[in-house]
Amino acid sequence: MDWYLIIKTIHIISATILFGTGLGIAFFMFRSLFTTNIHEKFYAARNTVLADYLFTLPAVIAQPASGVLLIMLGGYEWTDAWLLWSFALYLVAGLCWIPVVFIQIKLKNLVKLAIENDTPPPVQYNTLLKLWFILGWPAFISLVIIFFLMVLKPI
Repeated sequence: MDWYLIIKTIHIISATILFGTGLGIAFFMFRSLFTTNIHEKFYAARNTVLADYLFTLPAVIAQPASGVLLIMLGGYEWTDAWLLWSFALYLVAGLCWIPVVFIQIKLKNLVKLAIENDTPPPVQYNTLLKLWFILGWPAFISLVIIFFLMVLKPI
């Protein structure tokens, strides 16, 4: 059994889950901007939070764990430039993702409260959703560059 290839497969699958779930979540939350139906907004926010717990969080944990094992088993140097860039970009993505998680929970709670009170979402909802969207871009771009670095190891 080749442990390197097994761990590499886990690394690739978790990277795919991280990227794909992030893209899917972004799509549904972004689409919720264009509806006035409060129940649709709640559905998007509730399932975004759930998807982050079920898919993104485990992938966020699996990525560095499998990455460390790949570095050790693959004979890479911790100071290889492509790895240092990958570490930095993963940190950027993580620093964007952490507040996004709390924003998503707040958005879900604001919409739930609006449903309970039969009112539109407060102004804070749109402000937080815009911040959520803005924070998603550096995380998304960082992950795209990390994919490039992992495949090509250019530097």
